[in-house]
Amino acid sequence: MLGKLTLLQIEEVIKGQIVGRIGCHANGMTYVVPVSYAYDGDYIYVRTFEGLKLDMMRKNPKVCFEIDTMVNMGDWQSVIAWGEYEELTESPGRKDALQKLMDRPLPFISSETTHLTPHWPFPSSDIDNTEGIVFRIKLTDKTGRYERMELASVFAT
Repeated sequence: MLGKLTLLQIEEVIKGQIVGRIGCHANGMTYVVPVSYAYDGDYIYVRTFEGLKLDMMRKNPKVCFEIDTMVNMGDWQSVIAWGEYEELTESPGRKDALQKLMDRPLPFISSETTHLTPHWPFPSSDIDNTEGIVFRIKLTDKTGRYERMELASVFAT
């Protein structure tokens, strides 16, 4: 069965994941890239380093953000959200965003890109000196779809 996610289900998908994909567009080129993130109900928070996505979002701050969950090909949820990029260069905004990223639950086995300090999982005593560029995306619109296959139909002969 295919269907639309409710607003509550959309929020659960966004809050329940740590990797999403940013879609940005500038200079006639579209670019989609995965990022690890934190979500507070209004904003997506990301820490990254200089590169193409930042160059593009600085030129055109209107972005798209995609998150999905997938149990299998017949059981998935997908959320698309639109919003606006905002770089956080000064405290308290930058520090608050880094704290949200530090506080998100991460799997025990996780990648270097999700760790904000070399001493992860231990918190930094000086979060202000965390390297990288910190930004947030104010989500302005969200939509979601799902597919849920009935097990009876899978095993029917």
